[in-house]
Amino acid sequence: MKSFSILALILLVFTSCQDNSKWIKNQGRVFGTFYHLTYESPEGKDLQNKVLAALDSVNQSLSTYDSTSVISLFNRSDNKATTDAHFRNVFSSAQDITRKTNGAFDMTVAPLVNAWGFGFTNRQRMTPSTIDSLLTLIGMEHVEMKEDFIYKDKKEVMLDASAIAKGYGVDVAASVLERNGCNNYLVEIGGEVTTKGLNTRNTKWRVGIDRPIDDPSASNREIQLIIGLSGQALATSGNYRQFYIDEETGQKYAHTINPKTGNPVDHTLLSASIISDDCMTADAFATACMVMGLDKSLELLKKHPELDGCFIYDTEDGMNVTWTEGFDKYIVE
Repeated sequence: MKSFSILALILLVFTSCQDNSKWIKNQGRVFGTFYHLTYESPEGKDLQNKVLAALDSVNQSLSTYDSTSVISLFNRSDNKATTDAHFRNVFSSAQDITRKTNGAFDMTVAPLVNAWGFGFTNRQRMTPSTIDSLLTLIGMEHVEMKEDFIYKDKKEVMLDASAIAKGYGVDVAASVLERNGCNNYLVEIGGEVTTKGLNTRNTKWRVGIDRPIDDPSASNREIQLIIGLSGQALATSGNYRQFYIDEETGQKYAHTINPKTGNPVDHTLLSASIISDDCMTADAFATACMVMGLDKSLELLKKHPELDGCFIYDTEDGMNVTWTEGFDKYIVE
């Protein structure tokens, strides 16, 4: 009888713990875009405020639109600035990804991004001599992190974290959910996603990859593919949302800037979607692929079997889609 009572008590406690779990959905604005959280909270607690507090700390570190952020203070400094943990995490990963992509991903692209009108300053009139001058400021060899400080060798060198910080923010949000015992969740910020476990229907999380049609307002979205994720992150980069048309020439200028040429990219690759274990890596590699173009992107991912990619590109007959061999297993429809 005593053993039966102990067993009954254990079952009662276990059942009570299970009964406290609750599926929660949060949404709102952060980083100048929208976020969506769906998670099973084991104690039924709404974790939105904790997630937003963590994301605010990321913003205070890496936003070039916050004049007091770590990255803004560095950009305005003569030669150095004090860093924080978020900055050090992102910068260290950025250095590694710059090496792996042979410079296609480069945080020092900021002066060019600004000059072309896609950054945090006004657009300049771009000439070959202007571009050549700005290229002297580009390259991760111009910056160095030592202990808690980040240094630069020229006052005009600046950093732009926009191609990696959003993915990092997704990972930070996910870490908050993890620390609070969530084993089933999806975090999405501005189209960048990370997942764990299963959804409310006890299946993999279904995530759409947009068809890359020119749509700056994202009001006419069309889905190209639907994939199923559980424990993976997805980030997509493309030039169908952020671009402008020159009123005089009618030429389209994309927001992705090639750090080596100094010009906006102009090739057939329309979007690159990368699957990785973490969203920060997926985010940066997606940008690198948009810089490199289709063929070089496929070659790059062959060297990195830990990553998978889906690429939508333009042909004479319209859009076409290709992906790495490992991407097949994620496709739902």
